[in-house]
Amino acid sequence: MKNLSVFLFVFSIYILGHVSGTGITITNELQFKKLLWMRCYSKDDVIGPKVLSIGHQYENSFRANIWGTARFMCTLKQGPNYKHYQNFTAFKQYTGYDNGADWDWRAREDGIYLKKEGGIKKSVDMHKVYDWIN
Repeated sequence: MKNLSVFLFVFSIYILGHVSGTGITITNELQFKKLLWMRCYSKDDVIGPKVLSIGHQYENSFRANIWGTARFMCTLKQGPNYKHYQNFTAFKQYTGYDNGADWDWRAREDGIYLKKEGGIKKSVDMHKVYDWIN
């Protein structure tokens, strides 16, 4: 009985690490009154499509899973004609021990930028990750 109690205590601490929220933020920092079209999806969820005006952002919080397989893919397109676009991995959980992180994406004229805080991988300052595809 004592071993079972110890096991349940350790297991509950492990699980509590996975109930903390994590998420993605997508912000429209484009110029010239351009709209930002976005659509994201995971194995279980679909977000959008949504259209963000300049200065607006979309935030989605979710829970990392104990298997370490949480992942969100996104497509962003620049308005008004939506000719420039990019498809990318907007969130990736690396292991079952990774309780996630906050992935902050910014759409700018010259590309898409990321700032990441938390998770098992080192946090990164805002930097350009993707160019727009024509």
